[in-house]
Parts: sequence; structure tokens; C-alpha cells
Amino acid sequence: QVQLVESGGGLVQAGGSLRLSCAASGRTFAAYPIGWFRQAPGKEREFVASINWSGSNTYYADSVKGRFTISRDNAKNTGYLQMNSLKPEDTAVYYCAGTARGWGRTRTAEYDYWGQGTQVTISS
Repeated sequence: QVQLVESGGGLVQAGGSLRLSCAASGRTFAAYPIGWFRQAPGKEREFVASINWSGSNTYYADSVKGRFTISRDNAKNTGYLQMNSLKPEDTAVYYCAGTARGWGRTRTAEYDYWGQGTQVTISS
């Protein structure tokens, strides 16, 4: 089984940056594409970014394209989400997730393993 733990969230002013980490434990982290999702108060969990097993392929939601960068370090069993030019509308709980269904998946139901989330709050 795989367990995921997010970290790196916090309170940041608009225009600032944060780097989220997703630490994984389990036997086959490198075999799983990783997705990042976020959920704002009163809204459904939405797709943010996806990366394949090697880190060579990435896909982003339009809302974060050009501002966020997804990456991973399989030797450290860790995924990352670098968030730049943050906006108040980026405020949400951010989750990392793993899937065995292939990279680029954008629906929550397509992911098998989830972290508990880390809070990101952007002030204006």
C-alpha cells in the first residue's frame, strides 16, 4: 500500500511563492503517476497538475498553467508542486494523489491513493 503526506502549505501574500511536497511510503512510488488537486471552501476538489512516472511528462489545469510546476524525485519518494505568482483564488487545501491508470488523469475518481492535504492561504 502507498501512503502520501503533503507539506509546505502556509499563508503567503499575493504574488508570492510556495513549494509543496508530497512524501510517499510504499513499494512502487515510481510506478505511479502523481496528481495534485485542490479544494476551496464550498467547492468540489479540482485538478491542478499531473506528472508521469519518470517526470518527463506534465499536464496542468488552465488556471495554473504558467505559474505552477509539478515535479518529482523518485529516489526521495517525493513529489513537488512549485507555485509562483500566487493569487487569492489559489487559496485551498492542496492534495497529492497517485494513480495506476496512467498519467494526465484529471478526475478524483481516477486516483487510488490520497494524502490528507495541506492548507494554502493567499492574502491580497
